[in-house]
Amino acid sequence: MKTYGLIGKSLGHSFSPGFFNSFFEEHGIEAQYKLIELDSIERVKPILDGAYYGLNVTIPYKEEIIPFLDELSPEAKAIGAVNAIVFSEGKSIGFNTDAFGFQQSIKPFLTFEHERALILGTGGSSKAVAYVLRNLGIQVNFLSRNEPEGQQFSYEQVNEAMLSACKLIVNCTPVGMFPAMDACPLPSLQGIGSSHLVVDLIYNPEETLLLKEAKSRGAATLNGLPMLKAQALKSWELWNQFD
Repeated sequence: MKTYGLIGKSLGHSFSPGFFNSFFEEHGIEAQYKLIELDSIERVKPILDGAYYGLNVTIPYKEEIIPFLDELSPEAKAIGAVNAIVFSEGKSIGFNTDAFGFQQSIKPFLTFEHERALILGTGGSSKAVAYVLRNLGIQVNFLSRNEPEGQQFSYEQVNEAMLSACKLIVNCTPVGMFPAMDACPLPSLQGIGSSHLVVDLIYNPEETLLLKEAKSRGAATLNGLPMLKAQALKSWELWNQFD
């Protein structure tokens, strides 16, 4: 039986095993999908020895995994983050299917008004989101806990004018995720209205406090489940392509 898996740190509420194991059963595929919790990325070396037929990578290792891989796809290299690993001819190759998944999920919702985006967070997922939006010609700004620079702002700088100007807002942080569901990544939603699209990559809960508050202000909202499903199927496609 072929084994696939997900590398991460805290995976107790992960979407992937349920999705893939149901997919395998539904399609009569002799395979299983496991969680691989690592307290340090240094422990990944034996995981890459070829026992798995394919791997996914999640928070907080999408960037940290890169030095341990033999190759990167051009897209993963451009993004600077990996969430899918393919094994081919004895090599581990890093891919980014988050970008594909995000683009597929957001396409039906974009309008001409979404010319500026505000991305919350600067980790691996936000890099994939920014890559997609820039390729679509959308101006990208980041909110970060790090020192502000360029198009990067601190959460203390958020104001009504900023939120009003950025009609597309994407949360790439874990703030608001189960079990801390009463948290919101934005200090204020003043400035968000009916012409906004607010996306939260969190899928548990289905509607975060951010999405609930944005919806109450008339914004269109989208959670992370469509992106997750699309990136997972893209990972499966890659694993079979190189099998």
